[in-house]
Amino acid sequence: MSPWPLLEINALGIDLPLDGELRTVVHRADVSIAEGAAVALVGESGSGKSLTARSVVGLLPRGTRLRGDITFAGESVPRMKPARLRTFRATEVAMVFQDPRAHINPARGIGDFLVEGLTTTRGVPAAEAARKVTGILREVGIADADRRMRQRPHELSGGLLQRVMIAAALAAEPRLLLADEPSTALDVTTQEEVMAIIQEAREARGLAMLFITHDLELAAAVCDRVAVMYAGTTVEELPAGDLRERAVHPYTRALLASRPSVSDTGAALRSIPGRPLSGFEAPAGCAFGDRCAHVRELCRSDRPAQSPAGDGTAACHFPHTFTPEEADSRA
Repeated sequence: MSPWPLLEINALGIDLPLDGELRTVVHRADVSIAEGAAVALVGESGSGKSLTARSVVGLLPRGTRLRGDITFAGESVPRMKPARLRTFRATEVAMVFQDPRAHINPARGIGDFLVEGLTTTRGVPAAEAARKVTGILREVGIADADRRMRQRPHELSGGLLQRVMIAAALAAEPRLLLADEPSTALDVTTQEEVMAIIQEAREARGLAMLFITHDLELAAAVCDRVAVMYAGTTVEELPAGDLRERAVHPYTRALLASRPSVSDTGAALRSIPGRPLSGFEAPAGCAFGDRCAHVRELCRSDRPAQSPAGDGTAACHFPHTFTPEEADSRA
């Protein structure tokens, strides 16, 4: 077994060039993924989760400044030379994006898109590459794969195109899959099918996965651990099975409480007061302070550090603690 996690994002900070100056959009992101494990990065829009995922493969705007480190199998990704980074992107990590139409060339056929990666980065003969990707298309639920290989992106539905993106990722035979809200732009039925395809393919191949989503329930269903981001900071990380009953950060608990109940359909929906902050808007203290029902003076002046909390960590000065009665009832 490897002495280190396959992927480790350690105290990552991201400063983007905005309006002629560098502004912090990710203050601190901490994520650790073991070989073959799946970790979800959850948060509202603007929390920095997609930027964190893109930093793993260096897909950030020119002029971006990174702090902290990202290591893959013990090797620092930000310190990789250009040639090594290209090899890393082509052979060890693959990404499934939210909108497949924005990442597939509309002027080229589906077959060209899928085959090109194998022929240019791995030197696989074109005929062999075509056979391989056709087989993977069938594996991800495209029965008439031969016909789809001859079509162009505009001839396929969003669900089929996302399956093509998944096939392209699997064809690279990566060790790590980055899935950036891969089902968000699809209808509900297709969302379930796409997530099932990703889950089955990941488990069959023993892939590790960083899953970006805003859906806590989905994160808990498909991942081993969940990391929650708010305003550019990882505020809580814990086992997926503990999410609903053992979350201790007020933000995580507020997100869980704001979901509609399937058992009590007459209950009023609960909302989190205020609005979510982007990383560059975060104050000196706790970024969630103005929306937190338990805020105290210390929260407004000092930004909380990550501290152990159960089987995870939380960045909160006053994390929720369970009474013995609560612990017994939730066991």
